[in-house]
Amino acid sequence: MPTPTYTPLATVTLGSSAASVTFSSIPATYRDLIFVLSGVVSAGAGEVIRVNFNGDTTSGNYSAVFANGDGSNTASGTEARRFGLMYVSRSQTVASFMDYSATDKHKTYLSRAGGASNAFEMIAGRWANTAAITSFRVFPDANGFASGSTLSLYGVIA
Repeated sequence: MPTPTYTPLATVTLGSSAASVTFSSIPATYRDLIFVLSGVVSAGAGEVIRVNFNGDTTSGNYSAVFANGDGSNTASGTEARRFGLMYVSRSQTVASFMDYSATDKHKTYLSRAGGASNAFEMIAGRWANTAAITSFRVFPDANGFASGSTLSLYGVIA
């Protein structure tokens, strides 16, 4: 029987709205991490999802490039801590953190987000720190995650 590649580490299903969700005490025993968010924002229109690693809130330590579109409009650019998109209808973001436990390089992630009105976004980001990622917090710009949103974290065996 094959060995599973993804090991579930944590899943949070919100029973009420939340301004942010933090995953902590992440073990350093995997090669990569996979994060999956399926949910909606509490109110308003589409929002950018942000990320902080290990409690670091210094915007200068984060950089990301993004490209998105919805079938009619496109955009691209750079923006600190950009991690995904969410809408008032169901959206999904999947992110990969490569070599998250290595202590000899900056941390990088690739994120894909899709949702309402055929919207789609791709993001490549970097955290300018060589510390292993032991926790991270995700949060929408303004309105928070709505009740029923599910956030999951998986470890990837090397």
